[in-house]
Amino acid sequence: MTKLFTFLFTLIGLISFLGTSAWAYEAIEVTNGGTITGTVKFAGEPPERPMIEPSKDKEVCKPHPASNLIVSKETKGIQYAVAYLADIQKGKPQEKPAENPKFDQKGCEYLPHVLIFPAGSTVDILNSDGILHNVHTFSQANPPINKAQPKFKKVLQEKVEYPEVINVKCDVHTWMNAYWVVTGHPYYAATDENGNFKLENVPPGNYKLGVWHETLGTVTQDVVVKEKEETKVNVEMAPK
Repeated sequence: MTKLFTFLFTLIGLISFLGTSAWAYEAIEVTNGGTITGTVKFAGEPPERPMIEPSKDKEVCKPHPASNLIVSKETKGIQYAVAYLADIQKGKPQEKPAENPKFDQKGCEYLPHVLIFPAGSTVDILNSDGILHNVHTFSQANPPINKAQPKFKKVLQEKVEYPEVINVKCDVHTWMNAYWVVTGHPYYAATDENGNFKLENVPPGNYKLGVWHETLGTVTQDVVVKEKEETKVNVEMAPK
């Protein structure tokens, strides 16, 4: 049942994100842009995070809290939600990262749990554990990856061409789970440990702000961005 829900919410997120690709994004010079700052909070009492008890390679794989829903008990902020502009058609250029995005396997966890990077990037998949891992991606627009990464292979490099949400798992350590958010424009941000995010240099206008989370689904709300001003938004997400 858990795998079914994960698949369904991944599919919902995929459709939502790919909705931004119904038209070609146009890169322009933005000199009068505004900023969207916001906080994504959990509606209700923050849930307890279950512990993951590794079933193998216990000399490296230690017990740790699950990462699929991280909510601050103090602020109710949700970490690793993804805020994005769902309907933006033109804005600042999506620049190539100065360095390849890094995706690590450490303590039999994926770090970060949600990795955001531009389409066309090459991801450095690190193996800090020094044991056998398997990188298995579940995707629609991009060819899936299913490769062993033995302990002597410290870095795998994989180029990801097209925007979408990609689920990443390890077939060796089946509790390992993470997401790559491959973007078609630069207006995406993952929330921090307090649920905060920022989208900068947004052209003035009316937009649909989307927030996606792997277990809570997608919510949207209208935002108005004014020239060189800050727009503050608060978003609540509840269990489905």
